[in-house]
Amino acid sequence: MNNKNFVSVLLLFLTFNLYSQDNLYSSLTIDPELTKNANAVVRNETIGIEVKAYNKMVYTNKRIITILNKAGNKKHGAIMGYDNKINIKKIEAVIYNEFGKEIKKIKKNDFVDVSAVDGGTLYSDSRIKYLDYTPINYPYTIVFETEVEYNSTAFIPSWRPIEGFYVSTQNAEYKIINTSNVEIKVKATNFNSFNIEKHSNYHYTAKGLKAIKPESYSPSFREYTPYLRAALTTFDMEGIKGVNNDWDDFGKWVYNDLTKNTQVLPQKVKDEIKTLTTNAETDIDKAKIIYEYMQNKTRYISVQVGIGGWKPMLASDVDRLGYGDCKGLSNYTKALLDEVGVESHYAIIYGGKGIRDFDKDFSVVQGNHAILGIPNNNDYIWLECTSQTVPFGYNANFTDDRDALVITPDGGKIVHTKIYKTSDNLQASKAVINLDSKGNVLAQITIESSGTQYSYHEGLQNEILKDQELHYKADYWDDINKLEIVSMAFDNNKDSIVFTENVDVSVNKYALVTGGRMLFEPNMFNKISDAPPRYRNRKLPFEIERGFTDIDEYKIILSNKLEVEAIQDDVLIENQFGIYSNTIKKTSDSTLLFKRTFILNKGTFNKEDYKAFRAFWLKVVKHDKSKAVIKLNI
Repeated sequence: MNNKNFVSVLLLFLTFNLYSQDNLYSSLTIDPELTKNANAVVRNETIGIEVKAYNKMVYTNKRIITILNKAGNKKHGAIMGYDNKINIKKIEAVIYNEFGKEIKKIKKNDFVDVSAVDGGTLYSDSRIKYLDYTPINYPYTIVFETEVEYNSTAFIPSWRPIEGFYVSTQNAEYKIINTSNVEIKVKATNFNSFNIEKHSNYHYTAKGLKAIKPESYSPSFREYTPYLRAALTTFDMEGIKGVNNDWDDFGKWVYNDLTKNTQVLPQKVKDEIKTLTTNAETDIDKAKIIYEYMQNKTRYISVQVGIGGWKPMLASDVDRLGYGDCKGLSNYTKALLDEVGVESHYAIIYGGKGIRDFDKDFSVVQGNHAILGIPNNNDYIWLECTSQTVPFGYNANFTDDRDALVITPDGGKIVHTKIYKTSDNLQASKAVINLDSKGNVLAQITIESSGTQYSYHEGLQNEILKDQELHYKADYWDDINKLEIVSMAFDNNKDSIVFTENVDVSVNKYALVTGGRMLFEPNMFNKISDAPPRYRNRKLPFEIERGFTDIDEYKIILSNKLEVEAIQDDVLIENQFGIYSNTIKKTSDSTLLFKRTFILNKGTFNKEDYKAFRAFWLKVVKHDKSKAVIKLNI
């Protein structure tokens, strides 16, 4: 073979090797379909879990991921948590450039080792090792390998073959090997709509899963993407054995092994709270007194030591120290209520603005928060014990409208928390607006907020004056130029759970004066300025998690040099998404009365309805900006 032919064959071999689908270290071999909408592509990930006993398992993972751009850097997944029950036996990473050439190797000691919690946590025994790599060029590929031994089996790693938005998956595998004599429960959801193959109850593979882009108002990512969870029916949490055939079993374990014998109080405290509640007529009256007592005496600090962050501090320690986390404070409040004869139950829940339920049909360690439930006429009053200011029984926007696991001596019970109805989530605004011939405005506004809308406003009274003014000028009424705050007063009625704002403002040249006429927007103080984004081909259904009701009424007083020339006709729009009405009437030669109602309904809707939903919003935006024509008689 001559040199020319040899070189040609060599180049052909190298080219074939470079672009072969087996070359997962090179970004050049990625299927272009997997790079659409993607910041990163999981080339191959193999997760293996060997359960050796009810209290021992080994986790192995080899992960190859190509990072396509800067936004994909946080998707590398080269991170592992540990504590004194988790032993990282192997952790390493290798970085490859676009062509699959090795450019950096990271050994175990090269990973950054930090506490797993932020500065808001008083103390914790959880730590993480993570890869801190600053790329020179994109794309690049990381091969991450780890082997971890767990001496606690309460948390069997779950599997999400699509890890999140803007990440696609070329190949993924999840396999559990059970060499123990303990049954393992597995539940897979949303697998049918994706390219996932089931080889056995404990072995699955996935391939060619395209990246998903987020869409406005879409349900939570976990609601429509594939997800697998596993749990042992007999497990260990840091030395404490538990049985988990169902929620009843799990609840008994929490009660008997985590909360029992943690609620002993000092005698001095017992005497004090009994004196405080002597004249209380009902159990609810007692509970309100106890709740306020707890709020005034304690503060929230995260504490994540002990049994996986699940066992509450002793009530006596919370009382002595004056602080606790959600578990400790809820447990302490329960101890106080028990002492005065008021029944209550410790409850585990997912806390957060987004609504997330427990899976009623699959008992496994779930939740990230603890609250307290007081039985009340076949329902519960829910107490958020981590806040020093929230009203008694108020849980909107954090633990509302979702399932909680209520812990009782007889076992765990799934109970749904309070749903705040659309009509309850009310913001009612009234204003007197004085308009002069130069377009200047003096106005007195009263805003009353309740339901979920209460928490959007409450707390403002505790801010410094500068921040209160900025709230109105730069945020709440940021569409009004040259607005100045004349005075502010606030009333936080924690009994009725209504927050009232009384604000006087002045606005220089609010109305546009031109050609002997004035263009004036009557809806000064509750304007919707933007509609949800447009999607040419929406992929996902959409959801309104919480409905609300806004009612506005403004009396507009014109100076004696002004005369109404034209006003908008009445507007009424009703559909499945809500109601919008807008009216303005002339009540005298110098007075207009503007009324507006906007009701947005809670609900889940098909993707085909999104166009109509957006059209509804666009109409609201349009009519909120409608103008009255005022004639100047000068």
